[in-house]
This record gives sequence, structure tokens and C-alpha cells, in this order.
Amino acid sequence: MPSYVARRLAYSIPVLLIASFLLFAFVRATFDPTARLRASRDPHAIQRERARLGLDKPIVVQYKDWLVKFTHGDWGQSSRTHDRVAPMVRGALWNTIQLIFWGILVSAVVAIAIGIYSAVRQYSLGDYAFTSLSFIGLAMPPFWFGLIAIQFLAAGPRNWFHLTNPPFFFVGLHSVDASGVVDYARHLVLPVLTLTVQIIASWSRYERASMLDAMSGDYVRAARAKGLSSWGVIFKHAFRNALIPLVTVMALDIGLLFGGLVITEQIFSIPGMGKLFIDSLIQGDANVLVVWTVVTAAFVIGFNLLADVAYGALDPRIRYA
Repeated sequence: MPSYVARRLAYSIPVLLIASFLLFAFVRATFDPTARLRASRDPHAIQRERARLGLDKPIVVQYKDWLVKFTHGDWGQSSRTHDRVAPMVRGALWNTIQLIFWGILVSAVVAIAIGIYSAVRQYSLGDYAFTSLSFIGLAMPPFWFGLIAIQFLAAGPRNWFHLTNPPFFFVGLHSVDASGVVDYARHLVLPVLTLTVQIIASWSRYERASMLDAMSGDYVRAARAKGLSSWGVIFKHAFRNALIPLVTVMALDIGLLFGGLVITEQIFSIPGMGKLFIDSLIQGDANVLVVWTVVTAAFVIGFNLLADVAYGALDPRIRYA
């Protein structure tokens, strides 16, 4: 296992370098950091700025200079806020990680429970009910669900019951004049609900299909023939093998989430990676966009590696040479 992980890490380095170069080149071709100077109609000012930023060099040289600075912790300066990019990305990433952690925890527990129940009670009333709810969740736009959640779980109850504060908050992750676990939880409920509605719907369908496939296997029939209890067969034999396809989907989805929960963060005004991306995109902040794309690509590659390693832990038949 350690040698396999080392090899995969070694393979991931050139993949990340190629991806970062392509992303760097695409951002450079799309966004011009000197565009704000074009209104001055001073070609000398534009030339001086391009020389200062190194834009007059070939793209390969620009990438090499950027990569050297990036690996040394110098991620550049935002043209939008004039702040250093590194602390901006770290702060946004931390807020996104909080949403991802609680959202994935809730999604995994609920989706796996629904998937197991639907597979064990196939074609039952509960299975049909969860299947219908899953289709509704997949078809429901997250932005619409978020607005409905704000209306019926926050703004509505506050007006209906004449409360000083709504039961759940819908701006940011913390109150300006309060702190603590309760305040944090009241801020998390609505964003996490908005984040998880489609994830639970999707993952529960994968888990149901995987469980049905695992429960029809020869090893499950052999376990039943030996007299093992139904729950013992389900959790000791079928469940572990049924997790393997779901782990693949989860790893890909989680890796992409680190790029930012654009809709959720916009609706609830959470300064995460998604909001940072939208704000930088609108303002043409190339330095932030380059770092954002590279960090997102690194998380996607990392979680693909994590999925491969998890296969061996879940399925003892898989051996790494």
C-alpha cells in the first residue's frame, strides 16, 4: 500500500503541473490585467504595466515565474482588493471547508441509510416514497430550495410568531454581535440543507443500486445459507462491497466542492471559494482566478487518489502491487 500511494503521488505531480499550466494559460488568454488602463489611452502606461507584471514574456516563461513564486508561498496580489491572494484564498477555503464537512457528513449518513433501507425493502411503500423524493431532490434547483428554506424556516416563522430573531440565520456563518456553538449551528442549518438536498438524492440512488447488486452476489447467498442473521449479512457482507461504487462518486463530488459552493455561498452571503470565484470573475481579477483554479484542480486530483486508496480498505480482494 505505501508504495502504491507513493507511485500515485508521483503520477499526480505531472498531471497537476499540466493542469496548472493549461489553467494558467487559459486565464491569461481570457483576462487582461491591464484592461483598466485602456480607458486612459496611454500606450506607454499599458506597456509599463505589462512589463511590470511580466506579461510581455512568453507564456511558458510567465508560467515558470508564477510557479516558482507559488511554491514559495507568493501567490500574487489581487487587482480587485490589492490584498495578498494567499490569505484571501485561505480564508475563503476555510469557510468552504466548514460547509463541506457538515454537508458531506449529513449527506453520507442520510444517503447511506436511505440507500440501504430502499434496497432491503425493495418495492415497498417506503422505497417508492424515497425514490420519489430523490427524483424531486435531483430536479429541484438549489437556488430555489435555498430561497424557499429562508422563507419558511427563517423569515416566515419570525413574522408569524413575532420573534426577535428568526429560528435560523441566513447571512454568513457567525453573528456580528454573538458567538458560540448555538449561534454557529443556527447559521449552518439552512446552507447545509441547501447543499445536501441534491447530494442526498444522488448518493442514495447510487447506494440503493450498489446494495441491490451486492445482495444478489454469490457470497451473500452463501452467508445466508450458513445461517447468518439478515442484518449480519447486510452489514458484514453486502454493505462493505456496496460502498465501493459510492466512494468513487463521493470522492469526485467532494473534490469538486472545494472549488466553492457558488449558489449556496451567494444566497447565504458566505465568503467562501465560490463567492471568491464569482467576485473575481466579475472584476477580472486574474491573479485570484489562477490560484483558485489551481487549488481546485489539486483537490480534485487528491480526492481521486483518496478514492483509489479507499478501495483497498473496503474490498480485501483488491491488492496493490
